[in-house]
Amino acid sequence: MGNRLAKSFNCPTEFTLQVLGGKWKTVILCFLKVRPLRYAELRKLIPKLSDKMLSQRLRELTDAGLVSHTKSDGNKAEVYALAARAGALSRILGELYSWGDSNAAKFGVKVGRPLKVIERPPVEPEPVSSQRATAMEP
Repeated sequence: MGNRLAKSFNCPTEFTLQVLGGKWKTVILCFLKVRPLRYAELRKLIPKLSDKMLSQRLRELTDAGLVSHTKSDGNKAEVYALAARAGALSRILGELYSWGDSNAAKFGVKVGRPLKVIERPPVEPEPVSSQRATAMEP
């Protein structure tokens, strides 16, 4: 993590907020609770977050054991996912999202619903059928 953790905290909530600290970490975790995502997908979902900050926050979450990352097969793209340690946060992240969605108007603000976009599985390109491939051969 970016900052070293204190050795003791007065309250478990204080500790939790220190680990999750800042709005970007919880936003990233909220997206990853829906499904694993590539860096570029996260970047598109959080356009106000710079590349440098996204990389830094992903590194901090990985160092904390909340996010895991692997290289996708045959591709240089890294895929980020919630690690087992973060599983218990899933319900809390959902509640934060729901609270914001329900209360934004009361604060006079509009919020998007980016989770609706990523709840669908990623679209995979269709393989070229062997029949079409042979028809194209000379």
